[in-house]
Amino acid sequence: MNSLVSSKDLGRHTIELLLQNAQAYADKEQMGENHGTVVHLFFENSTRTNLSFQMAAQRLGLRTLNFDVDHSSTSKGESLRDTLETLEALGVDVVVIRHKTDWPKELADCKLNLSLVNAGSGAFEHPTQALLDALTIRQRFGSLRGLKVTIVGDIRHSRVARSNLHILTELGAHVQFAGPDIFKPHDLPEVPWVDLDKAVEETEVLMMLRVQHERHAENTDIRTYHEQYGLTEERLARLRKEAVIMHPGPVNRGVEICTAAMEDPRSQILRQVSNGVEVRMAVLDWCLQGGKHGKLVSA
Repeated sequence: MNSLVSSKDLGRHTIELLLQNAQAYADKEQMGENHGTVVHLFFENSTRTNLSFQMAAQRLGLRTLNFDVDHSSTSKGESLRDTLETLEALGVDVVVIRHKTDWPKELADCKLNLSLVNAGSGAFEHPTQALLDALTIRQRFGSLRGLKVTIVGDIRHSRVARSNLHILTELGAHVQFAGPDIFKPHDLPEVPWVDLDKAVEETEVLMMLRVQHERHAENTDIRTYHEQYGLTEERLARLRKEAVIMHPGPVNRGVEICTAAMEDPRSQILRQVSNGVEVRMAVLDWCLQGGKHGKLVSA
């Protein structure tokens, strides 16, 4: 069985495999014929990721169990490792985990006979979001090779930015960041940091990120942020006609993005949401099948 705990676990071949399978699911709108049990272990609130994983498992024909964190032994101090060993003993096949910490490090020395899928780990990783972003971009442009992708906002606290950096770069895109200097990540000095006003006229993909107030102590003036680093109506007017607008959600309208941009034909935000189901179907299937022989869904 495979696990997906970091985008860096995926080489180009596996990324392409997952995207091809996801596209096949999207084209055929088919039900799966898998057998297994999936547990959703969410220690953080989620709408898109949680529901799309549930829908993905359902369409694959899997049994799903939603783990109530607040009424479980984790509320009594049970460690994540002990919880997972309990789920393994119960015969669970895949556990989808979302946690505010970098939980894969906690489990680095833990030997488990089940698959783990990272649905978000603090400010560190969100690999399935990056995969669905890659699929969305590929559907629009056919290929990511040579595309300029500008990710804007709270990069320092963004697991989405980190996972996208690896996966989009693996597929040949040129990734650059923009935003306030206070949100520059100290661990990614090699990534170009560009001026947003110049970038909107040059980039093919403009990905806006939510300001994550819950992950930092600094107060952010919403109006000033929108004027200086948001996708305003003025910047929207200068954005390339063939460009796409993306956002992992949830969106703070009037902060990182204006309402007009949400409704603009170039916006792929709802397409990202819908692609999340098929991408997570592909990931769950890959976990259960063990990535056998570069398996593709039949066309």
